[in-house]
Amino acid sequence: MALTISLALAAGLFATVLAQHLRIPGIVLLLATGAILGPDLLGIIRPDTLGDIMPVLVGYAVAIILFEGGMNLNLKRLLKESASIKRLITFGSIITAAGGATAATLFMGWSWQLSVLFGALVIVTGPTVITPLLRRIKINHKLETILEAEGVLIDPIGAIIAIVALEIVIHPSGGAFTSGLIDVFLMLGIGVLLGLGGGFFIAYLLKPKNLIPEGLENIFVLASVLALFHICNEIQPESGIASVTVAGLVVGNFKTRALRDLMEFKEQLTVMLIAMLFVLLAADIRFSDITDLGWPGVMTVVTLMFIVRPLNVAACTINSGLKVAEKSFLAWLSPRGIVAAAVASFVAVALDKAGIAGSESLRALVFLVIASTVLVQGLSGGLIAQILKVKRITNKGYAILGAHDLARILGRILRSGGHEIVLLDSNPDSVTTAKQEDFKVIFGNALEERTILRANLGDYIGCIGLTTNEEVNLMFVNRVRREFKTSKRLVALHLRDGSVSPAMIKQAGASILFGVHCDLDLWSVRIRRGLTTVTTWQLTENNDNSEASDKNNAEFETQGHFLMALSLTRADKIMPFDNSIALRKDDILHFLMFSEKKEEAANWLIHNGWEPVEMDKPLNISTDKRN
Repeated sequence: MALTISLALAAGLFATVLAQHLRIPGIVLLLATGAILGPDLLGIIRPDTLGDIMPVLVGYAVAIILFEGGMNLNLKRLLKESASIKRLITFGSIITAAGGATAATLFMGWSWQLSVLFGALVIVTGPTVITPLLRRIKINHKLETILEAEGVLIDPIGAIIAIVALEIVIHPSGGAFTSGLIDVFLMLGIGVLLGLGGGFFIAYLLKPKNLIPEGLENIFVLASVLALFHICNEIQPESGIASVTVAGLVVGNFKTRALRDLMEFKEQLTVMLIAMLFVLLAADIRFSDITDLGWPGVMTVVTLMFIVRPLNVAACTINSGLKVAEKSFLAWLSPRGIVAAAVASFVAVALDKAGIAGSESLRALVFLVIASTVLVQGLSGGLIAQILKVKRITNKGYAILGAHDLARILGRILRSGGHEIVLLDSNPDSVTTAKQEDFKVIFGNALEERTILRANLGDYIGCIGLTTNEEVNLMFVNRVRREFKTSKRLVALHLRDGSVSPAMIKQAGASILFGVHCDLDLWSVRIRRGLTTVTTWQLTENNDNSEASDKNNAEFETQGHFLMALSLTRADKIMPFDNSIALRKDDILHFLMFSEKKEEAANWLIHNGWEPVEMDKPLNISTDKRN
């Protein structure tokens, strides 16, 4: 038993790592790993040894996975698309269940009991598959919100409907259907209420600074979530799955001091549990059960994917404002995940105990749906999004590490040239000020994966490390280079003889922001005191030197105590200035000047072939408070 769990965990995480490198949906390799290591092939992982522990593992994992999924949902974005989301998780559930049951009856020739259970089991889509796919595909935010919300919120609904359907099948009676409907509303209602209470309780305990000692927040929340899940199930059976989803939504949208660390911890825990469970559940399926389904099984899955899902989306997005292409993409992407697999296994065990035949075929068909939707939709999602033109616009601006005064000045200049700017910072005061200036700001540690993903850094043409910590600047651009394909990577050097050398920046495929090292602390103090101003100058002389960029930067470095080259305008395009740029005649530079040395700086510029210019579109970025 212990060997099976440990091997499933290790093999699952190895498959997850490999999937990341291959840039394919992780669940594809997890299913393959479970099948290969399971009893049908190598016989290394044997889920049959787990006995009654398997449902306990599944219950714990589902509670944590759905809590983490709820934490990822942004309430403001949910409210914007609330009409489509509500229809998909209500009417959409009914359409999917009815369509799945009809397909199973027509093609498989099953009894109404098995067909109804199959329809209920395939209602869910699941955040365990949807969320990683959306990170890779990068569709527009409207579709992303709808798909992610549907994946998280439909899981408890689908699972509860499946459990109620199971009770009706096992104990059929005249009033079974009516009592089943009542049970659905009871489970959801009590789960939502207890989830709201539990979520606010956890969030309020995390808000005071020293109530939960530092370092204990993550395990405190983990214990609370598991307790909430099982307490709710004790009060009202099967209500725990709804309660943890709602609790996650509350905690994720409640700004607490530990939220960033908590989200990272829960994400890592979710990855671990998904890896282990998918391997175990895939190993528990016999190849013979799947092959016995034959073409009727294939036709059932095809009907579910290409008829039932499109009908579902068409009915639930009427008057939603979605374009035809957006509706088409919603109709294409609905892969099933861990909750469908877990509930299918639970239902199969219950049917065996009740002496109802067909449990293995039912579970095999659900797994065929999971494997087919993940393989077909997961691997083709990017291509379909590109064909339908629903991908987000990328290469559209710059991500700047830092929301302090200098970063905001640079951001305003770049924004005036049409660039979209996102600032990343963990300083609450800087973040608040940046938001007041209408910047898009991501609050958090920019070296953490969750913060980088929230910022959607793959959408931007460049990233800029602009803090006084040179090592952090370099680590930031290196992290972005590994994860995304941003073409411009710029690092600010704070000190002449600091820990990061120009050679290290060049090795990282980056350039030096502002062309030379700058005393960022000094310039920040000047900006706060209103002792700086932004001016615009044009180069009037040709520079035919092949080492022009080195020459220009060497000249700027001599004047670094009162002059900083912020950005370049060339052919009406604004870009950050860096040491790789060789200046040409008619180039326009935007300088930050020390006001007390403004005259000296102007004389130096004029002497070196520059003249002041008035822009057609004024930058309107004066930083001199005395003006």
